[in-house]
Amino acid sequence: MTIVDALLAPFAYGFMVRAFVAAIVVGILCSVVGCYVVVRRLSFIGDGIAHASFAGIVVAYLRHLDYYVGAAIMAVATALGIGFVTRHGKVSMDTAIGVLFTGAFALGVFLMSQVKNYAVDLQDYLFGNILGVSQFDLMLTLALSAIVAIALVFLWRDLLYTSFDPVVAQTSGIPTARVDYALLVLLALTIIVSLESVGIILVAALLVTPAAAAFQLTRRLPTMMLLSASIGAFCAVAGLYLSYYVNAASGATIVLLATLCFFVALAIGRRAQGPI
Repeated sequence: MTIVDALLAPFAYGFMVRAFVAAIVVGILCSVVGCYVVVRRLSFIGDGIAHASFAGIVVAYLRHLDYYVGAAIMAVATALGIGFVTRHGKVSMDTAIGVLFTGAFALGVFLMSQVKNYAVDLQDYLFGNILGVSQFDLMLTLALSAIVAIALVFLWRDLLYTSFDPVVAQTSGIPTARVDYALLVLLALTIIVSLESVGIILVAALLVTPAAAAFQLTRRLPTMMLLSASIGAFCAVAGLYLSYYVNAASGATIVLLATLCFFVALAIGRRAQGPI
């Protein structure tokens, strides 16, 4: 088999074509949004919202509703709840995340334990099943990704100022509270987009790792986003190819490649800085 044949072989299957499109979209979207997560030091929030969405998935399953609807409602509600408790309660954000996401996830486990025979596809939302992405799933992923991307462009200036200097941003007239809530909602939607591809367990890694790798190479947010998106897209494509030929879990392979890229970027960044 030639290199060209090896590169084209996966595209003989429709499910692989959909998987590649979904992986690239998710890889780029998570990597870009993840830059705000890394800059704001909110790495724990992706894991929290992702786990909280599991309760929504279980409720949707019990009520015979679309899983995305249930996950989206719970994810957005948890994100807004984290923002509200942090701003109006005397607790730090990591404490609010820990309380709300563990409570929501426990609710999902409790409800699932009441079901005698639950569908196997609930497990897919935990660990991801990008090869099972349907045409409807792909269209929904593209639509939600477009909404998040448009919102990021529209909120670019406000997000930039509130991420680096929220005090100055507030004195400049930027509604920092609304911007923070908007970012939390965008994070929740990004996680919903990624559930089918990499699952609840791995989505936090895809949100943080490419952006953390890019952060080792630059401190300028636009450049960081470009590098992060490139790393995310590369890991998505390379991870799918690798998982196809070694018969491994696609989501886990993508995240492992992103982790490898992080350590490479860390080494490059340290070498560029020189000895301490």
